[in-house]
Amino acid sequence: MIATLSRRRVLAGTGSLLVAFSLSKVWAQTETGKGGKPSKHGLPGSLDDTPRLDAWIRVDASGTVTILTGKAELGQGLKTALLQVAAEELKVPFSSLTLITADTARTADEAYTAASHSMQDSGTAIRNAAAQVREILIGEAARRLSVPSATLYAASGAVLGPNGIRLGYGDLVHDELLAVDAQPNSKLTPTTEFAVMNRPIPRIDIPGKVSGAETYVQDHRPEGMLHARIIRPPSYGAEIVRVDVAPIEAVPGVIKVFRDGNVLAVVAEDEWIAIQSMRRLATLVTWKEKATLPEEAKLAPALKALPSKDTVIQDTGVPGALGKVIEGEFSRPYLAHASIGPSCAIAEAKDGTVTIWTHTQGVFPLRQAIAGMLKLPLEKVRCIHVEGSGCYGQSGADDVAADAALLASAIPERPIRVQWMREQEHSWEPFGPGMVTSVRAVVDQTGAISDWHYEVWSQSHMMRPGPPGTLLAARDKSDPAPPAPPVELAQPEGGGDRNAIPLYTFPNTKIVHHFLPEMPLRGSSMRSLGGYLNVLSIESTMDDLARVSGQDAVAFRMRFLNDDRARAVIEKAALDFGWAARPKLPTGGGYGFAFARYKNLEAYCAIATEIFIDPEIGDVSIRRVSAAVDTGEVINPDGVRNQVEGGILQSTSWTLFEQVTFDRTRITSFDWSAYPILRFSSVPEIVEVAIIDRPGAPFLGVAEAAQGPTGAALANAITDATGRRLHQLPFTAARIRAAIDR
Repeated sequence: MIATLSRRRVLAGTGSLLVAFSLSKVWAQTETGKGGKPSKHGLPGSLDDTPRLDAWIRVDASGTVTILTGKAELGQGLKTALLQVAAEELKVPFSSLTLITADTARTADEAYTAASHSMQDSGTAIRNAAAQVREILIGEAARRLSVPSATLYAASGAVLGPNGIRLGYGDLVHDELLAVDAQPNSKLTPTTEFAVMNRPIPRIDIPGKVSGAETYVQDHRPEGMLHARIIRPPSYGAEIVRVDVAPIEAVPGVIKVFRDGNVLAVVAEDEWIAIQSMRRLATLVTWKEKATLPEEAKLAPALKALPSKDTVIQDTGVPGALGKVIEGEFSRPYLAHASIGPSCAIAEAKDGTVTIWTHTQGVFPLRQAIAGMLKLPLEKVRCIHVEGSGCYGQSGADDVAADAALLASAIPERPIRVQWMREQEHSWEPFGPGMVTSVRAVVDQTGAISDWHYEVWSQSHMMRPGPPGTLLAARDKSDPAPPAPPVELAQPEGGGDRNAIPLYTFPNTKIVHHFLPEMPLRGSSMRSLGGYLNVLSIESTMDDLARVSGQDAVAFRMRFLNDDRARAVIEKAALDFGWAARPKLPTGGGYGFAFARYKNLEAYCAIATEIFIDPEIGDVSIRRVSAAVDTGEVINPDGVRNQVEGGILQSTSWTLFEQVTFDRTRITSFDWSAYPILRFSSVPEIVEVAIIDRPGAPFLGVAEAAQGPTGAALANAITDATGRRLHQLPFTAARIRAAIDR
């Protein structure tokens, strides 16, 4: 359970004061904050940016051990996994550890919790820091006892030795003992000796969520809190022409009607008064709107017609032999995060400092953006992460935090809670960008792929905070911050071109990324970035090539893979599914298979699925899904399965249902009726996830591994069932029915 938000509780440690220290760094325009930069100190994970051991592990005189991470729990089970890593290496009981997550006054700056980097960066840092702290404590015990370190060992939060020697960690620690930099090498616990890692320890965040405890930032009600609601513009670029605030200012319980340029809000003692007053004030505002949006029905050609910065990201070989050609153009609409709980934040301005409790994925970049918006020094803004009910990408969390900070600055000394309304969330959050891909591939007479030409068109997938102009409030103020420039994420991770380079080996390959600086709709990071559509496009084409050349889809993929770990994942998924002996299905039934390694750098995932399509209405029922995943060393197998299962469901929703709709002026998918998502009736009947463990291998991020392969497997199963290849997402019942009728 998260404590209530009082300053005393927030600043208190776990039995001792955790001294705040500055770990800020210059904000980098990358999704993870590291951006493939060369190592500074030759240290593993995030230790390379923050080498001090006591930035990660703190031990007080009572023996209490506190773990600190700059990453945030987003529902991915991070807290549990990080505590498992720390408990394993420190030799401390799991249940005795305390964890502090992203807080600009207390934790290391690990930029964003994004791109499946949490375990690679923070998990690796904490594991190595914990191992080195353990050895330092053993060394201190040896010094005090005048015995060789080799005669001592750590267990249960103490250093033990012969003849009943026992010194608790609290007895050994002193102020400067852990105030040292990490070393490049650590004495890590071998996999064969794991007692906590690679165990299905129940997630520590789940009990509060299922019992209705004060878990999410939306739940918090600190003492003296005011409620606020924002009146958002009806469309992009809309400006206030006139507004009559007097009737609202006269409402009992209304503290203030706030206006700064096009930022308009109501602050009240009671939440319902704030909501009613917001609704009434919205009728008293006249806006000037502009028709700036493209035609939704012509989104793909509109995107391809935009000015682009073109980069050839791979060009190898020479044209191969002639053969059968497969061509296709795939398109993805804009996608909403569609968080079940609308974005929320609490802010308080007191003693010259603005503190924001926020479910942002990057407290340090958000602090920089808000400080710029408020024209405050960085040290006068503090951002503390508290979980939000819905996430995975840049939702409205950063914008609502800016709303709260702006209002708190105008009404100091009392916490102010701002929560968006559903129509605001659906209309104003940064969407996952619409994209287009084009592929032309040739399979020769021997059944080999002789040519592969691929292109992708996409706007930026990285408009997260850092510059103030990434925040709606900063752009709508009377002294607006300029819009942030579009960010093109570079390979090897990429943005819109993430996973555009196949892991397969072809003799002749050309891949072009058309980066679109103009952004027809507001867009930014959504889980897997461009990887989802690129994998779907590549794997759909691989299936079509196998089909026209008379080859089995799985065997065909194996033919072009040299990566043994990739082959093992494919073999496992196919074996568990029974691919080789799969029976012929009745009319409407279809099988699909797909594979990818996320970013070609992280977890491997293969998906096999069986579906049935109702021939009358085109509805897809998913009968079973078999997944296999390789994510390196496994910390919590249940956590890995949770993430893969969640990715399968999320991708299913994208693939079959989701699409942001709009006219030339406004977003029209502003509620659940206009933006349908996966419901329980469409959840796969059976989902099985097999984990290929790699003892001693580096951690690989798993959270975004399943999205691309799941979408592709569904696409291939639909083709298998209908004999038609669909290219325009989502693959709704209406589009499937139309394809059947062609």
